[in-house]
This record gives sequence, C-alpha cells and structure tokens, in this order.
Amino acid sequence: MKPQLIVALDVDSFAQAKKLVDKLYPYVKIFKVGSQLFTACGLKVVDYVNKKGAKVFLDLKFHDIPNTVGNAVASAARLGVFMLTVHAQGGVEMLKAARVAAQRSAKQARVSRPIIVAVTVLTSQMFENLHQRVLDLADDAYTAGLDGVVASVEEAGDIRKVFKKDFVIITPGIRPQGSQAADQKRVATPGAAIRSGSDFLVVGRPIVEAEDQLAAAKQILKEMK
Repeated sequence: MKPQLIVALDVDSFAQAKKLVDKLYPYVKIFKVGSQLFTACGLKVVDYVNKKGAKVFLDLKFHDIPNTVGNAVASAARLGVFMLTVHAQGGVEMLKAARVAAQRSAKQARVSRPIIVAVTVLTSQMFENLHQRVLDLADDAYTAGLDGVVASVEEAGDIRKVFKKDFVIITPGIRPQGSQAADQKRVATPGAAIRSGSDFLVVGRPIVEAEDQLAAAKQILKEMK
C-alpha cells in the first residue's frame, strides 16, 4: 500500500473545516475528524467530507468497557467512515468488542467496514519503557483482530518487523523539515515515517496553520515521495 497523507481538521467550526477540505481536495483524500471538531459539529462534517468524495478518519479514541465501546463503534460504522480509532489501553476484550461491532453494524447498514486502529501511546508522552509498552499494546491490537495501530515513528519500525505486512501503521506527529515540534515530543519528517514502515501520515498544524495551506500540503506530499 502506498503511504497516504491524512490532514487533521483540528479547527473549531464546520465553516473552517469546509473551507479547508474544499481547498485541499483532491490533493488530499483523507481527513481526520477528531474530538475538537466532532464535538463542535459532529455528523455534519462527516457527511460533508463523504459527499465531497474524500474519506473520513474518525479519531475519537473510544476507551470504555467493552459493551460501551462496541455500541459507540457500531454507531460510527453506520456513518460510513473510512477508519476510526479505539484506545489500545482498553484491553483485548474491549478491542475485540470494537471489531465485532464494526463488522455487524457495517453489514446491517450495507456500508464498508471501517478500518479499526488502536492508539498505543500519545506522541506527547514520554516515560520509562515506552517503546516496549507500545509493542505490547500493538500485540493486544493484533490479538484482538484489529487492522493496525497508531504509533510514533520511533516505534513504527519495530512494529513493522514484528507484525504482518498488512497490519496498518498510522503515524501522527509528522513535521516537514524545519518545522517546530510544538507540544509533541516524538515527531518525525514525512520521509523518516515512510522509511520506518508507516502507511498513513497524519499532519495537522503544519498545514492547517500555514499561510498557504495547499502549498504546505503539496510540500509534504513531495517529501513523502
């Protein structure tokens, strides 16, 4: 699978998100809708991205008891999103519940089952034995039958070595050459992420806050080559 760019719609309103999608599509074909935007306008933005012809990466990091997460994932699957996140720290049973619910709900709604990826450790975190913790959480996701994980470039290489080739790796914290890391401690350039084995690169502020957002996206796509 050729590595793909995901732009994070980390903005406050539907109007801002719509403007960004209109400007970047079709150069960018996948957009992340996280808790900030989903709380502000929810289904409206998901529906707009889908109708535009792009794909939605719903990043709400579901983390609760298995039944609750299963119900949440079932609702998300009916929206026709391309990919969604659950939190790996919820444990294998919770992750399995997410997978089963997504399959059942997508079949009932007659839509494609979303790719389900488990968030391992946030790129803003640093602690002892972090690397091993990420690998352990990736193993939980694999055991539960999920499609992949979200992990920084620092762990992506080892994840790719350990798990099957079609185990998806999403890498956040992507910064083009010469940009600031801001509040994220484990960041990487697009080229480094791809060399580590990442399938999807998530970029937010370097594009969203750029004076010329399309030019910024094109530069990252160029670095990805």
